[in-house]
Amino acid sequence: MSDALTLPAETRDRAGKGASRALRREGRVPAVIYGGKEEPITIHVEERELVRQLDLGHFMNSIIEIEIGGKKVRTLPKDVSLHPVTDRPEHVDFLRLSKGAKVDVSVPVVFVDEEASPGLKKGGVLNIVRHELELVCDADKIPSEITISVKGKDVGDSIHISEVELPAGSESAITDRDFTIATLVAPSALKKAEGEGSDEVTETEVIEQKADTVEGEDDQVVDGE
Repeated sequence: MSDALTLPAETRDRAGKGASRALRREGRVPAVIYGGKEEPITIHVEERELVRQLDLGHFMNSIIEIEIGGKKVRTLPKDVSLHPVTDRPEHVDFLRLSKGAKVDVSVPVVFVDEEASPGLKKGGVLNIVRHELELVCDADKIPSEITISVKGKDVGDSIHISEVELPAGSESAITDRDFTIATLVAPSALKKAEGEGSDEVTETEVIEQKADTVEGEDDQVVDGE
């Protein structure tokens, strides 16, 4: 599970585009905390600290404890709006987490045991269909990543969600099908070699057929004589 992050914030007295632009000029980012059957709280956070936490790589899957006036509010980031040109954060939505809450998250997948995969040893390629898994997790047990072993996998094998052991408190958000996460495919060089081998066989067969035909014609000529 990703460690909880702490993000200091201040409440906003005014909302609207004009007030938001003024905050951004001061190096602050407007945000809102909603959910948990409570009224939304409009806040603003320091842009520099927000960017630092975004750069950690697991911000969206981490519990964010927002400090407001000496109190902490447990939240989960749900959306970060970025400027289309500069990529600077412009607004953040935080979901307030109540006790015992479950949340929908996208968790990155990490593949291990490549050295124990016969298919990869012979030059196969792991074709990743899903780089993230959509999970429903306990709010206090959000995994930072899902580890999947490719041990024993050969060319042509697939890895489905039913094969993955998810951490306690987590389950797949997709339950209507056993979807594919990755497949092990032959490299293009191997496919090409196999194709060339097939061509050689075909050419040999053609030569043999021609030889048989010529011999047949010779026999006919001899009989005719």
